[in-house]
Amino acid sequence: MSKIIKLKKGFDINLAGKAEHKIADSIHPETFAIKPTDFIGMKRPKLLVNEGDNIKAGTPILFDKMQENVMYCSPVSGEIVEVKRGAKRKILEVKILADKTIEYESFQSYSPSDITGLSREEAQVQMLKAGVWPNIVQRPFGIVANENDSPKAIHISAFDTHPLAADVAFTLQGEEDAFKTGINILRKFTDGKIHLNHNLNAEVSKVFAGVEGIEHNKFSGPHPAGNVGVQIHHLDPINKGDVVWTLTPYGVAQIGKLFSQGKYDASRLVAVCGSEVKTPQYYKTYSGGAINKLVEGNTKQDHVRYISGNVLTGEKIEKDGYLSFYSNSITVIPEGDHSEFLGWIMPKKNVLSFHRAWGLFSFMNGKNKEYVLDSNTNGEDRAFVQTGTFEKVTPMDIYPTFLLKAILSEDFDNVEALGIYEVIEEDLALCEFVDVSKHDVQHMVREGIELIQNG
Repeated sequence: MSKIIKLKKGFDINLAGKAEHKIADSIHPETFAIKPTDFIGMKRPKLLVNEGDNIKAGTPILFDKMQENVMYCSPVSGEIVEVKRGAKRKILEVKILADKTIEYESFQSYSPSDITGLSREEAQVQMLKAGVWPNIVQRPFGIVANENDSPKAIHISAFDTHPLAADVAFTLQGEEDAFKTGINILRKFTDGKIHLNHNLNAEVSKVFAGVEGIEHNKFSGPHPAGNVGVQIHHLDPINKGDVVWTLTPYGVAQIGKLFSQGKYDASRLVAVCGSEVKTPQYYKTYSGGAINKLVEGNTKQDHVRYISGNVLTGEKIEKDGYLSFYSNSITVIPEGDHSEFLGWIMPKKNVLSFHRAWGLFSFMNGKNKEYVLDSNTNGEDRAFVQTGTFEKVTPMDIYPTFLLKAILSEDFDNVEALGIYEVIEEDLALCEFVDVSKHDVQHMVREGIELIQNG
């Protein structure tokens, strides 16, 4: 039975520079990159191509030796021009010089009636070899799903409450059939429910409205109400031994296009946004695309930070960097490599803060005011101060302060007991924003996950 859940804890970070619902003229990046670091949990990537090889969209580029059947495929056709390596020859990037016209590897396509009769094993083989399997992220731990697992449920969040997040429904306009096909494929992988979770305060998009045979739930509240981890917690919490799969709506549609069109389609609409963008809007590109042409001549100043994703959980990249596999936005904000006279002692009017001591007058601006924030942390690491603030921005029945302290002390039993199976980095990213101690909370969460995985 569908549920309506209203959350009160959390905090909205209302930034200037949200992308307009406008698609810019096509700008095709010249180069693309596949980065093993995009896929959390990938331990031992193995390269399947060499520099100088010609490949098509959907050609396998690498795999993880820990899951040898999961292929990571090229988003475009072209030539492998560079394999960038780091310490101990670790693969950092596989760079592709794209063709002007994309050529695709050919996979089996199916009619709607054929999809109905398709077995799980047949669907799984195609998803593994065609590059769409990495869209499935397994909870606990937030890693690419294990092909041998059967999840107790599958959860999809149809909205995103991160700062300046791309409008999910807008990015999927015209993909109604592909999304439905993707859902039909995913039904074969679980005996449990597929949960599609909507924003209670917005009209359900036609992309999602006609999908049947799944549970439609509605959530309201400040960020992180749109996080799938928060939604799982309130619908069907994860216990030790449980396996749950999550996907983005884009990932579902990509799976659908694989089976209906017989190709690995990595095209996507990306929001280029942020206070330092002259014209925040959407661009059509492909996963792993270079961002240089999307931001060139489109920033208000040169001293900026480019982020693949959002300001809370995204990855800092350079101007010639690449869009991450799971990102559907590029955010540009002022660089924060400066210090301020008297720091937090001086109350500020135009600074957004969860704490009144810093943003004393910002509460007079109302909820609709948009702020220009830079990347400055406004302080250095210091002792872990227990303020109770973390609990105010975490709409889950866990104690994040005690969980983080258990992680720091490597207290295996308490890390388990205090909720590590229910969270990944994004679920506690707001704790990092409001932390007066300036700790890298998301890194600490990953350390806790690895403590359990390796324990």
